[in-house]
Amino acid sequence: MAEIATIARPYAEAVFKLAESGGQFDPWAALLGRLSQAIEHPDVRACIGNPNVSAAKLTDVLVSVMGAGVSAEAKNFVQLVVANRRLEAVGEIRALYEDMVNERKGVVDAEITSAFPLEDAQLEELVGSLERRFKRKVEPHVTVDQALIGGVAVKVGDEVIDGSVRGKLAAMSTALLKT
Repeated sequence: MAEIATIARPYAEAVFKLAESGGQFDPWAALLGRLSQAIEHPDVRACIGNPNVSAAKLTDVLVSVMGAGVSAEAKNFVQLVVANRRLEAVGEIRALYEDMVNERKGVVDAEITSAFPLEDAQLEELVGSLERRFKRKVEPHVTVDQALIGGVAVKVGDEVIDGSVRGKLAAMSTALLKT
């Protein structure tokens, strides 16, 4: 959804600048995660659509559901998002913020899908190979999908490396149909 990304980008950039100035990348990431979870809480969901609940009350409910340790800056952020009716964009704000932090730290996320569970040595070898290819530290996120038949498929950013048997069979099928 480009529309949500467009809405979320200025908020994510503002949070990133605030976190960068204070060296608080991890606390802000945790805060955005807690805010995302708070928005999904049933009591909060009931308040979000209720016209009888003021923005100030909704902010208080969110902050209380988020738990202890919400700083004044964080409360101001929540207040701003509520006042501007941008709660639906919090998930995207979080994702964009994490992308900015990873970029700053020189880290890239890799979605690794394997037909079978990977052993530690296999994962280390694959991550090492990806780090050499992308010249950055790789943070792997591994899932298992037996529909791949065999092999792995890796997604880093918008680049996909399909080394699965299913992917190779599909490529062969396409090549045969062209002849």
